[in-house]
Amino acid sequence: MSLRFIGIDPNTGQGESPTVWVDDSTGELVIQGWKPDEVTQAECAAFEVPGHAVGVPEHEQVVRVPARMASILREACDAAEAAAQLR
Repeated sequence: MSLRFIGIDPNTGQGESPTVWVDDSTGELVIQGWKPDEVTQAECAAFEVPGHAVGVPEHEQVVRVPARMASILREACDAAEAAAQLR
């Protein structure tokens, strides 16, 4: 795995560090965020999408990322797309 750091929450303080990387070897985003509260997690687990099982699979996790990181996420998406095209 070859992680490339893209950005961290600009309001990061002690113990707060939502972060975004791109895995250049797979073209995937790697996101560190806050654990959702129980209400959010339950709502996500109950969400229905046609053609998909209800719930969050055991090998996946829901995370929260602040909206102020939108430009960092856009940059990461562009970088991941470019990395995926090189594969």
